[in-house]
Parts: sequence; structure tokens; C-alpha cells
Amino acid sequence: MSATRTVSIIVRGRVQGVSYRVWTRSEARARGLRGFVRNRDDGSVEALFSGPADAVAAMETACRSGPPGARVSDMDVRERDDLAAPEGFEILRD
Repeated sequence: MSATRTVSIIVRGRVQGVSYRVWTRSEARARGLRGFVRNRDDGSVEALFSGPADAVAAMETACRSGPPGARVSDMDVRERDDLAAPEGFEILRD
């Protein structure tokens, strides 16, 4: 079994108004990840993923493309050993 890994990401580009959050929640739940996703005021999307290292890595890769209609121009990823992810995976209010 993989070690647990927690990362926060900021995704920039055309990522709001294209169902990026709903897609992220579905993809994260399918991979058994914990965390959240939310829109940010600057037009980017922020997410926190926690779970098996291989599943988190696969989610990072998926987020670089996103759902149909999204255009990811940049993505920042930070390891977050200092944060505890909530149970389940949810969309947080803006």
C-alpha cells in the first residue's frame, strides 16, 4: 500500500464556468481521495487532495487537463504535511 500524501493545488486558466469543481469531486472520489475543491476570487480553482501517494499523483496529472471545456494554463502543487484533509471530498462554497 502507498504512503499517504497530501497536496494543495492552484489551477489557473479557463477553470471556472466549465464544471471543473464537479469534475474534480467526481475524479477524487473515484480515486478514494479526501479533501476539497473551491473557486477562488482570482478566477483560479484551489483543491486539497489526501490519500495514497499513487492516487494523489494520478489526480495531479488529471487536473492538468481537467474536464472538457477547461483550459489549464498553469498549476502550482505544494506538499502539505501540515494540513489534515476533511473526511470525504467536497466542493466548498466560494
